[in-house]
Amino acid sequence: MSIRTLFASAGILGLAACGGGADYEQASPPAPSPIMNESVMEFSADMSLKSGRTRAGAPQDVSPEPSIGAPSAEQYIAYSHSLGLTLPKGGVDPMMATHVDACRAAGTSTCIVINSNIYSQEEDYASGNLSIRATPDWIDAFLARVDAETETAGGEVTQRSTRAEDLTRQIIDTGARLEAQKTLQGRLLNLLERRDGELGELLQIEREIARVTGDIESIEAQLKTLRLRVSMSSLDINYQTKVPAFSGSRENPLGEAFGDFFYNLSAAIAAVITAFAVGLPWILLLALFLWIWLKLIWPRLRGKKKKPS
Repeated sequence: MSIRTLFASAGILGLAACGGGADYEQASPPAPSPIMNESVMEFSADMSLKSGRTRAGAPQDVSPEPSIGAPSAEQYIAYSHSLGLTLPKGGVDPMMATHVDACRAAGTSTCIVINSNIYSQEEDYASGNLSIRATPDWIDAFLARVDAETETAGGEVTQRSTRAEDLTRQIIDTGARLEAQKTLQGRLLNLLERRDGELGELLQIEREIARVTGDIESIEAQLKTLRLRVSMSSLDINYQTKVPAFSGSRENPLGEAFGDFFYNLSAAIAAVITAFAVGLPWILLLALFLWIWLKLIWPRLRGKKKKPS
């Protein structure tokens, strides 16, 4: 059995796994050995059973007939939700802790905390964000009660959005690719088990099996990620502290002035001391210049003016 015959047959197996038995019948590779003919015939029969069932007494036809009015395939929709909550002073941390505890209490199979951050810029002002991934039922129940919980805490829901992404085609296509690669892997393993080729041919089959196995693992990871996005939706929550238009101190300017009296007085004295410390060297330098001018230079100039011309 030549290496060209072996890999031409493997190529036919890959095409048949992706497109059905009709593509295989149109291919005309070099004449394979009797063992290869038997393997390809077995694979063609298997693919015929997978492609479609024939009626009793009717000739075998692997091409499925188009069905009009057939029910549509199952849809795979991934949902992403986001919320914006505005809370009173000191309410961000307790509210976020309540949401985190509710998610963890549901269990990792229902809800998972992906990310949780809180930022405190001032004593009474804080902001934060929470990212979770949970089942659609859990998120629906959470969204149904979040308005009442926020209102009870003295806050409000300021932003709410939901985005849906249809992953039906990606999941179906990825699943079909996975089945095709698994079928090709099985046929290559059968060829390797027969060991009726030369050593070089067997080594090339092993390399092809390793490549196909790597593709299978990669496709399985992609399919798992897509299905996870469908089975568990994402929810992002942003928390902000409600800042009033006017603070308490601004509503009472007189109280603010009395409250800041000693601070302003000490600040003024500190400014005077700072100015004196900065100006003292210049004052000493100016005083020295005046002394030299009055004691040494000015008397000489005055004496010259008194001399008769």
